[in-house]
Amino acid sequence: MIPLPSAADDDEVLAHRARLARFVKIGKRVGYGLFAYAVVVFVVGAIVGFAAWIVNSIVAAMLIGSVLLAPAIVFGYGIRAAERDEREQAARAAGEAVPERRSGY
Repeated sequence: MIPLPSAADDDEVLAHRARLARFVKIGKRVGYGLFAYAVVVFVVGAIVGFAAWIVNSIVAAMLIGSVLLAPAIVFGYGIRAAERDEREQAARAAGEAVPERRSGY
């Protein structure tokens, strides 16, 4: 039999999820910011010519942005799914009707 989580376990889980959500928010801001920077530098390069530093700057921004943004997006989806699941479990426990989830396929 699986032990039910206690209130202390829930608090630790919620605190951990809040920390992850904060890192996700920062990762998304920095990642999208680097992508925006790369677009601006690309436009500047298209106007004035693509010097080596412009190309290197674009590539670095895209690489670092991708490394930061990909996990932030995945963890963000995970956090939202966990919160949705908790809401559905609370609704079921209260005897409320829970709409069926639609498949993404």
